[in-house]
Amino acid sequence: MIKLERQVSISNKLGLHARAATKLAILVADFDANITLIQDEKSASAASVLGLLMLESGIGKMITVTAEGPDAEAALSAVCDLINAKFDECC
Repeated sequence: MIKLERQVSISNKLGLHARAATKLAILVADFDANITLIQDEKSASAASVLGLLMLESGIGKMITVTAEGPDAEAALSAVCDLINAKFDECC
């Protein structure tokens, strides 16, 4: 199985907070892929809101998103698009 990865910067004002983490977890549930976010020495499944919060990702933090599974390419694009869109938050 191929593992894809991409780096992306957290650009929304509040970082990866509860609402953003929940939005991300709901998004990845639609894909047949394992998605992991990695920041420094920490990693978390994108399906786990609590795990995502434990990353403590704030504005300007660079994270690596990895995806593995049949929908890996689509899932990776969707996750990176959501992060780049600042989790659809206004600021």
